[in-house]
Amino acid sequence: MPAKTSIETDIMKIELHGYYENVASRIDLLKSEDIIKRILTNDYTIWSNKPEEISDRLGWLDSPEKSMSEVHSLNNFATEIINNGFTHALLMGMGGSSLAPEVFSKSFGTKKGYLQLFVLDSTHPEAVLRFEKELDPGKTLYIVSTKSGGTIETISFMKYFFTAAAKKLGTSAAAKHFIAITDPGSGLEETAKQLNFRKIFLNDPNIGGRYSALSLFGIVPAVLTGVDLRKLLNTALNGVNNFSDDKNVYLNNAAVLGSAVGELALHGRDKLTFILSKEVESFGSWIEQLIAESMGKSGKGILPVECETVLAPSDYANDRVFVQIKLSERTSSEKKDNSKERGLKLLEENGNPVIKIELNNIYDLGEQFFMWEAATAIMGWVIGVHPFNQPNVEAAKVSARQMMKQYEENGELPQLKLSTKEKGIEVFADKEYPSLKHAVNDFFKKFNEGGNAGSPRSYIAIHAYLNQTEELNTALQNLRTKLQKKFKSAVTVGYGPRFLHSTGQLHKGDAGKGLFIQFTDSINRDAAVPEKTGYDKTSFTFGILISAQSLGDRQALLDNERNVLKINFNGDIIAGLNKLTSSIG
Repeated sequence: MPAKTSIETDIMKIELHGYYENVASRIDLLKSEDIIKRILTNDYTIWSNKPEEISDRLGWLDSPEKSMSEVHSLNNFATEIINNGFTHALLMGMGGSSLAPEVFSKSFGTKKGYLQLFVLDSTHPEAVLRFEKELDPGKTLYIVSTKSGGTIETISFMKYFFTAAAKKLGTSAAAKHFIAITDPGSGLEETAKQLNFRKIFLNDPNIGGRYSALSLFGIVPAVLTGVDLRKLLNTALNGVNNFSDDKNVYLNNAAVLGSAVGELALHGRDKLTFILSKEVESFGSWIEQLIAESMGKSGKGILPVECETVLAPSDYANDRVFVQIKLSERTSSEKKDNSKERGLKLLEENGNPVIKIELNNIYDLGEQFFMWEAATAIMGWVIGVHPFNQPNVEAAKVSARQMMKQYEENGELPQLKLSTKEKGIEVFADKEYPSLKHAVNDFFKKFNEGGNAGSPRSYIAIHAYLNQTEELNTALQNLRTKLQKKFKSAVTVGYGPRFLHSTGQLHKGDAGKGLFIQFTDSINRDAAVPEKTGYDKTSFTFGILISAQSLGDRQALLDNERNVLKINFNGDIIAGLNKLTSSIG
């Protein structure tokens, strides 16, 4: 009788190949140590000998049930907003406050008669100016969303757009176009009261930002776009019920998923690579934040990789686990992507662990949100990290504040020493180079092939502090794929400062094997951030802010002994990226 190689539940199949016994032993240990029951009873000792940032971070376990009790009032609120003539919503937030709403907007679309939702999570002035130009304040609901109530990006957005709306509508009328989602007692709650915001939603403070998808941070924006909250939360409750039933732990989706991903990471398969259908592609960014910020710390980490091009098996090292999430062909409106299916089949046949998840319909994302949250908590138990804190996130913020302080004192940000310059491409590294090609190829000599079983292997992270466009996405993807093929490396792409609130934790907290390429540009059009909401007086701009954030993150990476190459485009960014891609030997 052939040895077992896979585990199958109601919605998931995991092909483990030679890792089956390791994962099965981990699941059995989870059962014998009563991990599920201990999670459900808020036992912090699963992850730490101290309760800090655990006992007060497990509110997500009750989110689906608590949110269900809010459905009636939220539906009434959405009706009120629609009846008052609003047609668009602009959500201003970062990380956990923005990624779940983005999933709802992109995966569910906008129901007829409801609000079209846009998400602003970039401090690049071009992104800010775009929304000011395209959205009519008279028909736009501005959603200011931050757990802490003091996130500099979100508060700067609020000051800018409230001031702009007040100029067109008057201060009192503008206030009726703003709502806040925050924790009780935050600075935003106080500000929203002073400015007489239309509505203030106070979330359960015992929920961390990245675990807040099914709380008010996710469902308030969702209901405004026409998502059926009751239907969504019912599928989430299915996930809760499945997780709570530990009679047969091998049928417990989160338990099996978390045990498998965590155990595989311990055996060197620590690059969790998502191959998602177009209809749920945005869900990848949400999972990326959840896992990276939860698992990347204490010198350990699981690197989530989303939106990579699916290549031949020979283009990968033996450090991958592949995850496919797609809608059932019965309900999917997307044309089947045979190239992805063939690519995944070849990767599986080549011995790579593959996790396949099929959703009955788009509303099953409710169950997926909860399942991945619970699975991530279990991953933390497996690899031995605290999944609810983010000890390295503050490092980049502190460094950015230092850059801003220098700007306030000297009227300019710190100037870096130029390594080489070529046709509008400026390179900053630890020494001088005769050309762009020399600088780039010398940097990649630091790539560590490594990769013995259980040993973290290098990866490459692209940090783009640029204004996101489709053309730029394509150019970055071309660069990414070339690097992926050349080094057989996982390559991630993140737009700054957005990624600082997600993968930024992992970049500074994991085993330190990453190589980081930071892209910036010379700001052509800028936008001033008001010192006070409703007034024009200013002391800095969004251009200064994003520059300080890129400098701060670079310094935080260097302080953690990471390898960083900074490239600034002083001209045509796409042409510069294409030149850079061709320079990689």
